[in-house]
Amino acid sequence: METEFKSLKANGFLMIFNIIIALIIAAYLIIVMPKLIILSIILILFAFLGMSGFIMIEPNDMKIIMLFGKYKGTIKDNGFFWINPFYTKIKLTSRARNLDVEPIKVNDKAGNPVMIGLVLVWKIRDSYKALFDIDSSETNSIESINIGGLSLSSRMATFQRFVSIQSDSALRNIASEYSYDNNESGEEVTLRSGGDAITKRLEQELNNRLSIAGIEVMEARINYLAYAPEIASVMLRRQQADAIISAREKIVEGAVSMVKLAIDKLENENIVEMDKDKKANLVSNLLVVLCSDEQTQPIVNTSSR
Repeated sequence: METEFKSLKANGFLMIFNIIIALIIAAYLIIVMPKLIILSIILILFAFLGMSGFIMIEPNDMKIIMLFGKYKGTIKDNGFFWINPFYTKIKLTSRARNLDVEPIKVNDKAGNPVMIGLVLVWKIRDSYKALFDIDSSETNSIESINIGGLSLSSRMATFQRFVSIQSDSALRNIASEYSYDNNESGEEVTLRSGGDAITKRLEQELNNRLSIAGIEVMEARINYLAYAPEIASVMLRRQQADAIISAREKIVEGAVSMVKLAIDKLENENIVEMDKDKKANLVSNLLVVLCSDEQTQPIVNTSSR
């Protein structure tokens, strides 16, 4: 499969010098040797024809070169150059561009409808694939681009639409592979807590889809994630319940540790002697104090009677 390669080019300033020399020679022949006027005219014609071969390329820009429909290479070096005047020159840019994909509704791994959106940074990596390996009637036929019929902004808008469509498809695919959140265990990667794992998976999916168009995704991140409106209120209550349960578990775990520490300290230092009933009563009162949401005033009975 053919791919991008460098095009032949010459130093532009050197060619300016050569054209000036040719014009000087032509003028000399007209003045000194009128019999060679035909040669002088030919030199002048070639000089003016050569003037149309100058191109200037800015950093991170490129020129795709074609000759009568055949791809002749790509020039990515920035500077002032001269190429064959008969070449068709098509301008593209490899500068990074942003795309903000609007949130879409999709079902996650658990079947819950969620709203998810992403933002990505992309650029053209292979100019040949970008121009000749994709074609869509919805994105201004690439044939129009090949003959230079579109401006740079129109061409880049064509690629932007292609990236947008593929990003939408990739986002739906990724969202269906993971749950929005994991309520039973913290080991499973989820959309909400996946972080770098989700980002890497998303970038991989996008690059696989866009490589056919010579486009590279430099960065992609989920910038919007929420339950769909029809289940948002129910899921919010579920999340609140999970948070309360988790907090209670930590409170109880800490309270049990503190009660054990208190009983062990009382017994080891012979501060008070307690039978099983007294210990149970002390444990009950301490747990009430430590686990209650409101202020309590427990009565702790440590009497030996």
